[in-house]
Amino acid sequence: MPPHLAHLCPIRALAQWLYVSEITDGYLFRKMASGDRVSAQNSHMTSEFFLEMFRNNLLDINVDPSPYGTHSFRRGGCQWLYTGCRWGLVRICDWGGWSTEFSNLTIVKYLISYVDEPSERREDYMNPNRPPALKYFTCSRSCYCI
Repeated sequence: MPPHLAHLCPIRALAQWLYVSEITDGYLFRKMASGDRVSAQNSHMTSEFFLEMFRNNLLDINVDPSPYGTHSFRRGGCQWLYTGCRWGLVRICDWGGWSTEFSNLTIVKYLISYVDEPSERREDYMNPNRPPALKYFTCSRSCYCI
């Protein structure tokens, strides 16, 4: 895929970044050296610089960057780990460095939002005529596709 189309798929964009940056270990987003090159040192990019670059990328694809911040990545990452990778809450909290005490369920704020679109219709939740979910053992996902 041409680099200018990588924004159409986040996974392909990440793969393109790993290919171009030649990063194989350490920090994924490192400090930048002169000439827009990735630093050879394993030191992380500041959150301020990352946010500036992220917002510039959004402008490049004609998306208003004002509603987005670095929190978007944390929230989106949690949702992806939960729904896409089927990680459990304890694993997500452990990975993110959050408490697993669950006395106030802060993690729920990251997983649920008023802007989320439902993945299935409400009337299908208890529909006895709905085809059974198919379990894909290669990725451990389930879906109701036919």
